[in-house]
Amino acid sequence: MPPRLTTWPVALLLLAAIPATSLHAAPQPPASKPYAVNPGDQLEIYVWGVERLQRSIRVLPDGPFSFPLAGRILAQGLSTTDIEQAITKGLSSQYNGTPPQVTVSVSQPSGYVFSVLGRVKSPGNFTPGRFVNVMEAIAMAGGPDEFANLDNVTIIRKTATALSSQRVRLGGAMKGNVSDATKDIPQLEVGDTVIIP
Repeated sequence: MPPRLTTWPVALLLLAAIPATSLHAAPQPPASKPYAVNPGDQLEIYVWGVERLQRSIRVLPDGPFSFPLAGRILAQGLSTTDIEQAITKGLSSQYNGTPPQVTVSVSQPSGYVFSVLGRVKSPGNFTPGRFVNVMEAIAMAGGPDEFANLDNVTIIRKTATALSSQRVRLGGAMKGNVSDATKDIPQLEVGDTVIIP
């Protein structure tokens, strides 16, 4: 009777040939960019151990705010971590040794505003409190009306010196045909205007 072969050594050899990363690596979600503070945002600022420096502050229309002992902080475009570092730097001259820890959070992202115009049911300005893409913006405006041309949507974006425009084809995506959608549906930025002809 021939000797009986076992399969476990073969299985071990096969496992050894597979890269370790492919055995337990889960797909990673795309890294989301940190929220950049905008004019009109409401910030909660807490300086640990110094209750008198706890503040609720709205960022001014031109981008800065003032904080006791730290002075004027230009917040527009910064993350909360950047603002914490700026306040800590401003406070450092007031303390011998290490200044207290500073925590900054955005309690009301009121500065993230965009507009939707044209052939939608409820055009207007919107402050969603979270990042949205152009399809979500149209949904917030009540959705397209029956005559909307969703294959010719335009996003108008303001920069510091000029206006730019981007055309987006959403006809297929708005009907549920994801394969017909553009590969990347654009996320809206502060001050964008979406026009549906």
